[in-house]
Amino acid sequence: MQQEARQKIQNRLKRISGQVAGVQRMVEEDRYCVDILTQVAAIRSALDAVGVAMLTSHLETCVLGHGAKTEHECAKQMTQTELLEEVRVSLERFLK
Repeated sequence: MQQEARQKIQNRLKRISGQVAGVQRMVEEDRYCVDILTQVAAIRSALDAVGVAMLTSHLETCVLGHGAKTEHECAKQMTQTELLEEVRVSLERFLK
């Protein structure tokens, strides 16, 4: 993963962590349920954005860059069929 993409994802995850802590405080303070649910929806949306960024990065570096010496250092050598299956499984997991 490129450094810039990694930094953006880390920043998003820090914001999400802050949002989760905020929801925890809201529950402790017995805040209105609808307000808490609104924040939970925002957290889910933010996590989806992180997932899309991760999938995009994976496709750019590990799939398209496969064999071009630009893939992630942890990427295994795979055939195109195996790469396609990995993408399929990754999407299936992400979309659950």
